[in-house]
Amino acid sequence: MPATPRWLSEAERETWRDLTLMHFQLFALLGRELAPSGLSFQDYVVLAELSDRPDHRARLRELGDLIGWEKSRVSHHVTRMERRGLVERRPCPDDRRGAFVVMTDEGRRAIAAAAPDHVAVVRRHVVDVLTPEQFAALGATARAVLAAMAPDA
Repeated sequence: MPATPRWLSEAERETWRDLTLMHFQLFALLGRELAPSGLSFQDYVVLAELSDRPDHRARLRELGDLIGWEKSRVSHHVTRMERRGLVERRPCPDDRRGAFVVMTDEGRRAIAAAAPDHVAVVRRHVVDVLTPEQFAALGATARAVLAAMAPDA
């Protein structure tokens, strides 16, 4: 017999609703703000991860782990980005079945053009509306939830 659900209290439900609404509205806002650059928010996330690496490349599975996507979602999105010249796949010399996702010069130009406006939106709608203590608590909260969701947790 299944256990009786532990329903959320009114305060827990309101906080969960607010967190969900914040997530959806923030990602929609970021997508709208990036649209003039020709990048989707998802494109930006992929390019940002690649741009943070000295060689601007990552294995497909590794990229998925970094951004929290299933391998098939990463693969499909990378294919769309390849068609637009933002990234390319290159064979992995150590694994003939594997490939690296590599940011192209066009991808570097695109993220360099989009990053200042993206950061301004993040700052205006998240960083600057919180106190340093609130922002630190937000980061600690996110890390705790992510750790609890990790496959080996």
